[in-house]
Amino acid sequence: MPAVDRYLFFAFLALLVWLPLPWGSHRPWAWSLMEVWTAVLSLAWLGLYVLGRVEPTRAFRAGWSVLMALALLAIWIQLQSLPLHSGLLQWLSPGAAAVHTDALEGSTLSLERFASRVNLALTLTYLQLFALTLLLVNTRARVRLLLVAVVMCGVFQASYGTFVTLSGAQFDYLFFKEVNSSSATGTYINRNHLAGYLEMCLALGIGLMMANLARRRRVHHDWRDSTRRTLALLLSEKVRLRIYLTVMVVGLVMTRSRMGNTAFFVSLTLAALYWVVASRRLTRGTLLLFASLLLVDIWVVGNFFGIERVVQRLEQTTLATEQRDEVSFDSLQAIGDYPLTGTGAGSFYAVFPLYQRGEVELYYDHAHNDYAEFAVELGLPAVALLGGAVLLSLGAALLAQRRRHDRLMKGLGLGAGMGILALLIHSSTDFNLQIPANAALFTVLLALGWVSLYLPHESSRTAAG
Repeated sequence: MPAVDRYLFFAFLALLVWLPLPWGSHRPWAWSLMEVWTAVLSLAWLGLYVLGRVEPTRAFRAGWSVLMALALLAIWIQLQSLPLHSGLLQWLSPGAAAVHTDALEGSTLSLERFASRVNLALTLTYLQLFALTLLLVNTRARVRLLLVAVVMCGVFQASYGTFVTLSGAQFDYLFFKEVNSSSATGTYINRNHLAGYLEMCLALGIGLMMANLARRRRVHHDWRDSTRRTLALLLSEKVRLRIYLTVMVVGLVMTRSRMGNTAFFVSLTLAALYWVVASRRLTRGTLLLFASLLLVDIWVVGNFFGIERVVQRLEQTTLATEQRDEVSFDSLQAIGDYPLTGTGAGSFYAVFPLYQRGEVELYYDHAHNDYAEFAVELGLPAVALLGGAVLLSLGAALLAQRRRHDRLMKGLGLGAGMGILALLIHSSTDFNLQIPANAALFTVLLALGWVSLYLPHESSRTAAG
């Protein structure tokens, strides 16, 4: 591994470890720190590139379509926040022109210009994180370090959230828990956002586990060798990793998140089926792993830690008792009024009250549906562009499982694909992609899909730096 960008990679890992700690970085000071941290890493890599010390990776060149899509999205958000001639604004967005005329404000496509500029900075940060993942995660050793770091972050979040919940403490991470006091939230405010984070961590952990299952075992006939082999197995990375997965499943169950648990187990089932199809065979180790995740973790571990409460919440969920679907329905009118240009990135909290009906009594700063919120704020063409980038990355992860013979890359493809799918399912009822820490990890997953497909086999090294 080239030593010249070693410290950039470790700084990149440190950023990923830090992001979920300050309430998912969902505070202005926290996401500002993320933006500065990412910009410094990007400038440092560009400096090394100018000096001829580093080169773009194959994965970076292959992922140009997603990079272009994110760049075009950033350009679009910038255009949303730029003052336009009143005639041009009237032609592009009659609704925005009418609102700005009534409010006597500057003529912009965005109905909340400041929020759009905040989202522009975040979008540029996610673009850089995608690029940095492709550029810095350029060897097998770094892939493993990244996977281990994310898994350990998930273990910490699950352990901390479970401990606070089981202890009955109301004082959680420097503040009193005003909501979700009976559910695990980790270092997040909302249990659903912890669930979204754990879904992605679990996916990468399962991918790493599948990569480890590929190692061949020697046949031993002597009882001493068998004993040593058994002891080595009990102390091996496989067993430790399996324990880590169980801890994260416990944390996920303890969040009591309905869609979080549903998204994880649906994505796990689909990922297992696709793995079998892509591998064209079902090994004993693969069958035992997926069976233990689906049966042992759900029925044994889940029942002990209260999965019946999640099931009960699902059974009690109806259209009459659930308001989040009403928010999505009310958002459809805003989409109809601004189908092409949107109301401006980050403007949902200001626009939704104009369309809020009497059935929805609470104040909603997010739509609790990422698809609806993106459509309202960005417009349908921009959402199609963003969706295409996500699907391309998911396709790369799925293709890696069919084409690659390197089991680590196949496992990485499984983890990235499963994590992307889980959050896509969860996004239909929550706003994980509006939480910087979760959106950043999701962006990394998108990039890892390309890494799993295009990381050259020759990059296999034994050192980390």
